[in-house]
Amino acid sequence: QTQADLSSPCSPGDGGVKESLLHRRLHPDKNKDPGAEDKFIQISKAYEILSNEEKRANFDRYGDAGESQGYSQHQQRQFHHFHEGFYFDESFFHFPFNSERRDTSDEKYLLHFSHYINEIVPDSFKKPYLIKITSDWCFSCIHIEPVWKEVAQELEALGVGIGVVHAGYERRLAHHLGAHSTPSILGLMNGKITFFHSAVSRENLRQFVENLLPGNLVEKITDKNYIRFLSNWKKENKPHVLLFDHMPVVPLLYKLTAFAYRDYLSFGYVYVGLRGTEELSSQYNINVYTPTLMIFKEHIDKPADVAQARDMKKQLIDDFLSQNKFLMAARLTNQRLFQELCPVKKSHRQRKHCVILLTGEGDKFADAYEAFLTFAVANTKDTLRFAHIYNDRQPEFADALLMDEEKYRGKSAVVILERRNNAGKIAYKTLEEAWQGSNEDNFILLDLLDQLRTDPGLLSSETVLEDLNDELAPMFLIRWFYSTLDYILDCWDSLFHSNWREMMPLLSLLFSALFILFGTVIVQAFSDSSDTRDSPASEKKDTTAKTEKNDTSFSKESNSRVPKKGFVEVTELTDINYNSNLVRLRPGHMNVVLILSNSTKTALLQKFALEVYTFTGSSSLHFSFLSLDKHREWLEYLLEFAQDAAPIPNQYDKHFLERDYTGYVLALNGHKKYFCLFKPHRSGDEGGTLGAGEDYDSSLHTEARGKSSCSPGSRSIKNKLHKLSFWMERLLEGSLQRFYIPSWPALD
Repeated sequence: QTQADLSSPCSPGDGGVKESLLHRRLHPDKNKDPGAEDKFIQISKAYEILSNEEKRANFDRYGDAGESQGYSQHQQRQFHHFHEGFYFDESFFHFPFNSERRDTSDEKYLLHFSHYINEIVPDSFKKPYLIKITSDWCFSCIHIEPVWKEVAQELEALGVGIGVVHAGYERRLAHHLGAHSTPSILGLMNGKITFFHSAVSRENLRQFVENLLPGNLVEKITDKNYIRFLSNWKKENKPHVLLFDHMPVVPLLYKLTAFAYRDYLSFGYVYVGLRGTEELSSQYNINVYTPTLMIFKEHIDKPADVAQARDMKKQLIDDFLSQNKFLMAARLTNQRLFQELCPVKKSHRQRKHCVILLTGEGDKFADAYEAFLTFAVANTKDTLRFAHIYNDRQPEFADALLMDEEKYRGKSAVVILERRNNAGKIAYKTLEEAWQGSNEDNFILLDLLDQLRTDPGLLSSETVLEDLNDELAPMFLIRWFYSTLDYILDCWDSLFHSNWREMMPLLSLLFSALFILFGTVIVQAFSDSSDTRDSPASEKKDTTAKTEKNDTSFSKESNSRVPKKGFVEVTELTDINYNSNLVRLRPGHMNVVLILSNSTKTALLQKFALEVYTFTGSSSLHFSFLSLDKHREWLEYLLEFAQDAAPIPNQYDKHFLERDYTGYVLALNGHKKYFCLFKPHRSGDEGGTLGAGEDYDSSLHTEARGKSSCSPGSRSIKNKLHKLSFWMERLLEGSLQRFYIPSWPALD
């Protein structure tokens, strides 16, 4: 079977015609093949099971259709209970349906949550991923398996990442991906997830992957635009690649390669069979019957490198492009390019020296640059990298190397440097005279480079460089426009293709906002019209003045947040009050929860009461504490959704149970299912701040259980909550980062 629809799971009715045809074809009276009789029996039993609801249910639960009833239903329920309570290897029981159905080729593609977050998502910015979500006892998964296996092998050879998620074992990852049914197929690129909604076939899957790629990766080149395309090397600061081939459509392999190298190279495609490419083919002497790759750098009349092969493989293209990622004398436009051109030495053999021309823009400096470029082409070596930089665009870089000397002002200069560490420290030597590009300058520079091979101490000067400015970064408005456009397109796609279970919260929020908006407008309109009819002009002025006065006093009162009590009411969050204090908390209310242990309970509660006392006047804030000794697993589960705050715990890490979370504070919004996180202050002891806090602490009484005595280490424990009051200010402003969760876990 070469095609199956994901949206329609298989059913006995769908296969009735096929079953009838197979019966006739494999019937022992008509087919004398030795294996035909066994296949005929298997098909008959399979159709009998699928046609009978009771047998089908028994088969789904126990792997048995009911023919071998060697034990009663009571024994079956006992066995099922045993299966749910304990883990066992299913190969011991030899269930033939499940073991034969599972394809071992998927095992090397299996994904886990931490592997997906830490490796697959970052790698999706270099290549697209095609991911399948499957599960046990999934009939539709069996139908698409042959097509998936063929396409996965084909696309993996082209450079597409392949992944498989088993929803039964990786429910968290499946939920994170938004897959609510199996089988599901999705694409991942640049960290964005796109679901596949067509019939599962080779052509559709290839087209789906191709649609994930941006449409402007490869430019079509003809006789009319090839000069403009190749001349853009100076503006884009990149080499340009041309692929000559006789295929009318750009190959998928070439598009994937263009996506992987888009930060280093610009790509063009020439269809040699098209009228209007004869001049281009003849100028570069192209063999129209063999695919040809050409790299053009600073000189567009002659390629810098050429590769020809009848069957262009990914490995050959990668090797060819990785050796030509930079121009002969590239312009340093950002810090990343500087670090890649001039890497930090890791050993003596990996030592690389950079020869940099510090020059200016315009015709005045053109001769000096051309002479430097000619020197770079003639002295290409693995240990040397040539580059140039514009002084007026990178003034900090130029001032650090030239020291603002008078003899270099308005002229070009050449510097030989070596990066010593990633903090910006370099060793360098500047040519004593300004660079004019004369023969004498060439001999002096060549002599210095020869001495440098035997005497690394020639680079006698040292300095620390600041990071380079990103000259090619887009403007803020342009970035904002593209971000907004991507968001609108995502919403539009979700509106038509997302599961309605995911769309219901958004639609509910949208209609609620519209209802409140229009309701407020209508009520205000009617109240304004009635006030206008009933009140005289003089009374209107008095009413307006009183209203403004009341509004002013109300705003001042709400902003002051004057505490209503002389103490802070802090309750322990337990399984008894968990629903009322969090899960069913009223909209707009938040519960600020302090994490503590039995040993730090007294000290942390006293400091917590001191820090949050000025915020107790707000009726929408509730204060609680959670025992880390009792509910560590609940806290670990929540912190997994705050990736930047706490890494995903590894159960094989020997320090897993030793991680100290005392002093963490979580602001939990039960209605909207998100939380904000305060991490404890771990700097040195600040005696002045703590002393002032302890003087004021005596006036506060905390309604929480615990001992009132302070241990010798209470000062350092209290210091964990230093600056908590500033964090509370940001919480009320709404400027803290929010971490959303699908649902609140049970507090056991």
